[in-house]
Amino acid sequence: MRDKAGEKQILVAMSGGVDSSVTAALLKEQGHDVMGVSLQLYERPESTPSGGKTCCSLTDVMDAARVAKRLGIPFEVIDLRERFKELVIDNFTAEYAAGRTPNPCARCNERIKFGLLLEMAASFGADLLATGHYARIERDGEGIYRLLKGLDPGKDQSYFLFGMNQEQLSRIIFPVGNLEKRVVREHAARFNLPVAQKQESQEICFIPDNDYVRFLEESGVTPKEGDIVDRSGNRLGSHSGIHKYTIGQRRGLGIAWKEPLYVTAVDGASSQVVVGPEEELKTAGLVAGELTWTDKPISGTFHGSCSIRYRMKPVPCSARLLEKGRMQVDFEPPQRAVTPGQAVVLYQGEKVIGGGWIE
Repeated sequence: MRDKAGEKQILVAMSGGVDSSVTAALLKEQGHDVMGVSLQLYERPESTPSGGKTCCSLTDVMDAARVAKRLGIPFEVIDLRERFKELVIDNFTAEYAAGRTPNPCARCNERIKFGLLLEMAASFGADLLATGHYARIERDGEGIYRLLKGLDPGKDQSYFLFGMNQEQLSRIIFPVGNLEKRVVREHAARFNLPVAQKQESQEICFIPDNDYVRFLEESGVTPKEGDIVDRSGNRLGSHSGIHKYTIGQRRGLGIAWKEPLYVTAVDGASSQVVVGPEEELKTAGLVAGELTWTDKPISGTFHGSCSIRYRMKPVPCSARLLEKGRMQVDFEPPQRAVTPGQAVVLYQGEKVIGGGWIE
């Protein structure tokens, strides 16, 4: 990381959590000219109705400011609420309304953190942007930047970063990507950071308690009744809105059956929810669009591995390009609950090749 950063001016995206706080502390310790920024993305309460910890709250911004003060670095808050709604939240609601299950974290990284914020870095006089993501960027002997998995397999976030290109990779650093989480906590204690023992938030940042159905309906998604059918089209029941269902779901179907039933497909055009036994969840392959590549697109038939959801261990696969900017990915063996709206990410060993959005 030091070879890439040298001693430069670095803008650090500070969420108020441990990882980004340690990122700023490590860079300051290494002698860099560091500035912290927090993004104001969404208005939300300080805790969820059940008392759980939120993220992106006013407390988080204040925590980031406290860390910046402790480190003696300048700090600013950037209001991106309008753009976040436009680029992330509106996409989230539109995808659910169409029968898909979106991934707002990947979209936020793609459009906000490594889109708008990276564009703003120069206005702060920064050479590089740093975040607390668990991933690695290395430059090979040919000068090509490679996006790699984080060293800690339990925290690796490379799945969310597949949309990064060479220009972005050349201007971004991930100082904690080559550390285990426990070591990051140790650094936080060593620097005496006020967030050293802060708990992590797991839910979608703009939806308290993960009550996404309530959020969608409050955001204008109108419930529309439809049929629950089997794969042959036989009607088994009814539902009050496709936005309440996602691939692999078992609970809440309201159907008494001789064996457990799972959602195997959601058809936005017909408002049908298709269900079946667990074996019908397995799929041999998928088609993805909106493809992006960390370097060059694949050619011929790619052989490597892929993930179709966060925290999924990559599985062997092959892939090839199709017409109209799409890609066919085939699994070895078939995979469970392939979900339109999620991302498929291709790997060659530890290296991220690229990916796309499952259609």
